[in-house]
Amino acid sequence: MATLYKTAQSEFMDVDDVIEEKESRNKIKNRVLMVASRGITFRQRHLLNDLEALLPHTKKEAKIESKQDMELLNELAEIQNCNSVFYFEARKHQDLFMWISRAPSGPSVKFLVQNIHTMDELKMTGNCLKGSRPVLSFDATFDSEPYLQLLKEMLTQTFGVPKGARKSKPFFDHVFTFSVVDNRIWFRNYQISEKNAETGGDVPKNTTPTLIEIGPRFVLNPIRIFEGSFGGPTLYENPRYISPNAVRAAVRAQGSAKYVRRVAEAQEREARVQAEPLPVDPLKDVFD
Repeated sequence: MATLYKTAQSEFMDVDDVIEEKESRNKIKNRVLMVASRGITFRQRHLLNDLEALLPHTKKEAKIESKQDMELLNELAEIQNCNSVFYFEARKHQDLFMWISRAPSGPSVKFLVQNIHTMDELKMTGNCLKGSRPVLSFDATFDSEPYLQLLKEMLTQTFGVPKGARKSKPFFDHVFTFSVVDNRIWFRNYQISEKNAETGGDVPKNTTPTLIEIGPRFVLNPIRIFEGSFGGPTLYENPRYISPNAVRAAVRAQGSAKYVRRVAEAQEREARVQAEPLPVDPLKDVFD
């Protein structure tokens, strides 16, 4: 009886270990939900597909209406067992805004995406294994301001592929670089090449591997950082941010100013002619 009891107890312990292993496997590890709004252009959609191919720990969701409540994104993240959200919000079929949020409690940040160049447009010579994990490289400027430190942490949690993530490969063959230039975050993707670019042979052991750009390229202009997920109190607001609508309005105003100046010059010329009329020609009617 004692032997049977010990055998049954060991079997129950094995079952408990299996249950604990499954529960630990089902825990959220750092999955990112990728969602886009309706109305995105072909270039914005290609950028979304490029990021999905480079980040194997993402889960793509169907498009949603941009006018819907943002709380729906937190519910979708909970359903998909994700703790971060990439939301690409398109406006007027020309402007693209990127939301990065830590669901469901926050924080979240809103960017304006500028200077978009996809992999198909660039036609770079670099290449990387699909599903490989990237090395994240941040500019030293990220440690200079508190809001940049927060952005660095959020970018690390979203762009960093965790070990053992779904569809990921245990290799590091490309680098994501984030550089702060002109108060904007510039994103680049490079291949780590151990081949000599000129001869095609292997690089010696004591030399530094070369970097070959893969793509895509884009620039993130931070707009506002919120305490909650897709809302809440504002932690930081960019004082140098100018909305695309204001830029287009300034361009239209500049064009209208040229028109107003031309009209004013024509009226001034007409007034001068009326004030100083030409003398009457005495030979005007000789040949009539």
